[in-house]
Amino acid sequence: MSDGTATVTAELDVRLEKHRVELTGYCYRMLGSSFEAEDAVQDTMIRAWRSYEKFEGRSSLRSWLYRIATNVCLDMLTAGNKRARPMDLTDSTPLAQAALAPRPDNTWLEPVPDARVLPTTDDPAEAAVAKESVRLAFVAALQKLPSKQRAVLILREVLAWKASEVAELLDTSVASVNSALQRARATLAEDDGQVGAANVSDPLDEEQQKLLDRYVAAFEGYDMAALTALLHEDAVMTMPPFDLWLTGTSDITGFMTTLGAPCAGSHLVPVAVNGLPGFAQYKPDPEKGGFSAWAVQVLEISDGRIAGFHCFLDTARWFPLFDLPLHIEGKPDQVQ
Repeated sequence: MSDGTATVTAELDVRLEKHRVELTGYCYRMLGSSFEAEDAVQDTMIRAWRSYEKFEGRSSLRSWLYRIATNVCLDMLTAGNKRARPMDLTDSTPLAQAALAPRPDNTWLEPVPDARVLPTTDDPAEAAVAKESVRLAFVAALQKLPSKQRAVLILREVLAWKASEVAELLDTSVASVNSALQRARATLAEDDGQVGAANVSDPLDEEQQKLLDRYVAAFEGYDMAALTALLHEDAVMTMPPFDLWLTGTSDITGFMTTLGAPCAGSHLVPVAVNGLPGFAQYKPDPEKGGFSAWAVQVLEISDGRIAGFHCFLDTARWFPLFDLPLHIEGKPDQVQ
């Protein structure tokens, strides 16, 4: 490879990489999986590399990459798999009937670190829309749309593309794009699955931060009375990969003091996840000593209380995604 070719190659690498985070966010909204989103973006980059000589600059590099990424996602969605939350699949289970039945990984909507899907921006309004559009309830609602409607809604409503730009990307007409957007909006308006929908300031306001501080104290102290005071009466708790989900303070705290009792003495490390406050939970490890990774918690806040409490338990996958160790000897705040 000549020096000139190497320079062009390096320059193209830099140009493509500038779009990686926003493309990952787009693919995550489309696919509902953080790992599949990263695979889709990698495939997009490879396709862009291989066909770059054919890119004639009739559109911007960004638009061209979105066209490739959209095609990659649509190909991945032809299998028909729609990621979901436990409340999208089953009814709430009373504590007395609680059983931990796992489902395959590809069943579940997955959490994602903010840093992997939210590009930095100086526009507060743009940042707020981006965060809202990766929240669990919204991404779960997107999964209920046909794949092309999903793409249209994300491009138009989240990324603020013009109808003409979306039509060009999808090789269709403006009228078709507008019709798809109207149908997608109607489906989302009918959707009653926004259980635990979040109302979180960006950044967190003082009261929300105090709520989180009280939550950490209550959870680490395993103080169920204090925790009950922080939860909405109809708060929801989920624990993928198990399809069990609980609703109401008595069932949630009852679960935590029975099947969930080994979580007593846990420590929490703050993480930014799905545009929401969250924590990496480390549970005491009686065999190794210290603390072992147990769950990534995602909290939904509404009207000054915690409305959703979602624990993703596949820690061998999630903790490395957040650049966190699977085992620590001391408290988490001592290893940061």
